[in-house]
Amino acid sequence: MALIVQKYGGTSVGTTERIKNVASKVCASREAGNDVVVVVSAMSGETNRLIGLAKDVNPKTPARELDVLLSTGEQVTIALLTMALEQLGCPARCYTGAQVRILTDSAHSKARIQDIDAEVIGNDLKQGRVVVVAGFQGVDETGAITTLGRGGSDTTAVALAAALGADECQIFTDVDGVYTTDPRVVSKARRLERITFEEMLEMASLGSKVLQIRAVEFAGKYKVPLRVLSSFKEGPGTLITFEDDDMEEPLISGIAFSRDEAKLTVLGCPDKPGIAWSILGPISEANIEVDMIVQNISNDGLTDFTFTVHRNDYDRALEILERTAKDMGAREVYGDTKIIKLSLVGVGMRSHAGVASLMFRSLADEGINIQMISTSEIKISVVVDEKYLELGVRALHTAFDLDDENGTATVEGS
Repeated sequence: MALIVQKYGGTSVGTTERIKNVASKVCASREAGNDVVVVVSAMSGETNRLIGLAKDVNPKTPARELDVLLSTGEQVTIALLTMALEQLGCPARCYTGAQVRILTDSAHSKARIQDIDAEVIGNDLKQGRVVVVAGFQGVDETGAITTLGRGGSDTTAVALAAALGADECQIFTDVDGVYTTDPRVVSKARRLERITFEEMLEMASLGSKVLQIRAVEFAGKYKVPLRVLSSFKEGPGTLITFEDDDMEEPLISGIAFSRDEAKLTVLGCPDKPGIAWSILGPISEANIEVDMIVQNISNDGLTDFTFTVHRNDYDRALEILERTAKDMGAREVYGDTKIIKLSLVGVGMRSHAGVASLMFRSLADEGINIQMISTSEIKISVVVDEKYLELGVRALHTAFDLDDENGTATVEGS
């Protein structure tokens, strides 16, 4: 008998009919001899509706109370799914994150899971029940409800799979796997049979919406077999696995992009030791994550410093940066929210030169100016004007032969 953790996203449980469909899938897995734990998101659109209600009442919503409000979305879903399972003769019991003691830190709206008490779930499984758990939420050591951020139900599912020692964690969503890029942008995008944890981690961190980055981190750290599947059609999905010597290593596995970028620049700040910390320290203390960073060469003892943040954090980061810049005597601060990030990801980069030059040439041929560049062993990211998103992704998808089933681009030096 296998223990399977299944996660269903908001689209998969978006209506009562879809909830009934999920119940049928869960029952089928149980009837096949598996123990099943199900993690669900709020019904599609529900979280946005709740956020709208909060902003109508108070535009500067207290984070603690917002978490209390948003956690109710998943509570609705777990109750409805459990009712549907019982209707099919499949014994089930549902729990909120607090009830199964998903312990997190106290960073409201961005909480991180610290521990899970698997005893309650284990007892129900022994009694033959399907256990339905609310994703996206937990509780801190004071008993306050916390949420894990957008896509947090993925993290809940993988964390539960790790805590329970599950045989597989299956992420059911509205797509049938991980693609070379978003098929809505590139019609020739292909589903990948499998992808390494390392590549998936990069894809998730760089804007791919299929899985949340913390879910991939959990799965990789605790060696949880992870598979992305469709809620609406049968198929093998995409297996996320560890790299091994027998795996074929395509040069580029995928192209990720993020629309949620904003850029901040400090002009004419003193070029002295500690300047980077002076600028970024207050940003970090405000729990704002910084992504790409560029510091120009010093000129007459002054330098320019540019970095990117999530667009949702832009206003707060700008406010902090203006105070910091004034204190250090910098000349000017300005920002730009009309940018996007394009990224190439592939373990094959390790053994091939010329990837960057082909990327830059392909964008230049389309008249796309690169504003910032960041690289790692298996990825290259660039920041460009947001109007070039679709053109840039399509150009790179073609340049690296991802339109082709074989995906074997020839680059200079390879």
